[in-house]
Amino acid sequence: MSALFLGCANKANDTNNDYAYFGGEIVNPQSNYIILTKDEKPIDTIMLDGKNRFMYKFDHVEEGLYSFYHGGELQMIMLEPKDSLLIRLNTMEFDESLVFSGIGSKRNNFLINDFLENEKTKPRLYSYCQLSPEDYISHIDSVKASKMQKLNDFVAKYGASEMFKDFVKTNAEYSYYSSKEIYPFLHRGKNKREILASLPDDFFDYRKNIDYNDEKLKDHFLYRAFLRYSFNTEALQEHLNHTNKDSFGRTSLCYNMDKLKLIDSLVKNPKMKDDLLYYFTINYLTQCKNLDNNQKVLNFFLAKSKNSKNNQTLERFNTAVQNLQIGHDFPNIALVNYDNHDVNINDVIKQPTVISFWSNDYFNHFRESHFKIKELRKKYPEVNFIMINIDDLSNSDKSKLALKQNRFGYTNEYFLKDPKKSAEDLAVYPMTKTFLVNHNDKIVNNNTNIFSVHFEEQLLGLINQ
Repeated sequence: MSALFLGCANKANDTNNDYAYFGGEIVNPQSNYIILTKDEKPIDTIMLDGKNRFMYKFDHVEEGLYSFYHGGELQMIMLEPKDSLLIRLNTMEFDESLVFSGIGSKRNNFLINDFLENEKTKPRLYSYCQLSPEDYISHIDSVKASKMQKLNDFVAKYGASEMFKDFVKTNAEYSYYSSKEIYPFLHRGKNKREILASLPDDFFDYRKNIDYNDEKLKDHFLYRAFLRYSFNTEALQEHLNHTNKDSFGRTSLCYNMDKLKLIDSLVKNPKMKDDLLYYFTINYLTQCKNLDNNQKVLNFFLAKSKNSKNNQTLERFNTAVQNLQIGHDFPNIALVNYDNHDVNINDVIKQPTVISFWSNDYFNHFRESHFKIKELRKKYPEVNFIMINIDDLSNSDKSKLALKQNRFGYTNEYFLKDPKKSAEDLAVYPMTKTFLVNHNDKIVNNNTNIFSVHFEEQLLGLINQ
């Protein structure tokens, strides 16, 4: 495959010096195309051929990061002029199977390996954060030093552009900064004031040099993740300055208002500010059970946000949340089953019922949630587990194929007949959102998660009603 594609690329008569090629092969494709983007803006839709291969030529490539989407998964590539970059991946193990070949492959293999290493460490972060501050600092200092050594070894062996070196350094730095910001939250101690007081005086010194409006990094995923972690922690520090409590709740109105006010004061870039305000506001509306507090947070958001689309979305979302309170009737939304017959959901709810959602846009969640539901069905046969696909009905064949290929079957699987309206009415955010409904169609839990350590306890409460 590589030789064939590279032969085609190298034989091309390219008179300019800023061309590039991007191609490859998708094993077990979820659709017959990939979508190529840069800076979150679509560049082109690239069709797969009969052998699930593709080739795309940039006549004038701008060096930098690009993203490609396929089957609900996303990954980044770095392109420079004269690259002929080829990928091969299997959608069953998207990131783990991704390998690069051709011109530009060495730097991209370096980046994907760094990404996978970061993913492997995530499950261990909780245990690391139980270390003393000194031992934790020693650990994350070691991780950062290892990343920089790998970069130095790579540059010494292969050479690298300044763009590549700057990107890897930025990754290492913001990953390191994020590791510091999450420490007070992942530490199991409930006395957050005591945890913060135990940190060395210079623990957050790097914040003095942080640009909260870095235009070059506004679309960089690690920079954006850092900003979210940082505002969580800075708001915690601010919150503890004017409260007598040593512990705090994630849905505390005071804490969340402190967070939104910090964003408003520190972030001047309009898009970055709007994105951060939206992210924290919708998360608050999703988690908080106090409708008066929800309205106060929403009012602050609406006063600061300049994005009218976001404003309208959150106003509708807040209305839906109000209509989905515990004890309310579950909305009698219209469904379509996998035999293409119309069904009202209340006709399906005849016993304690779990209602979860999935989308082709979140392939990992699709697989993990279905495996989890399969396990729970065996354990709790007295419970009805309903899985609802929220995608447009025009994608129903794709959804059926995903279920068939993964051997999940169609039992208790449904589509939304009116996906846009019904997903809004059910306030489906995040995708892990799950409802518990009793046999009388009453909502028992309006926002749980089948992966939560508390889920089975909640499920037993539903069964025993």
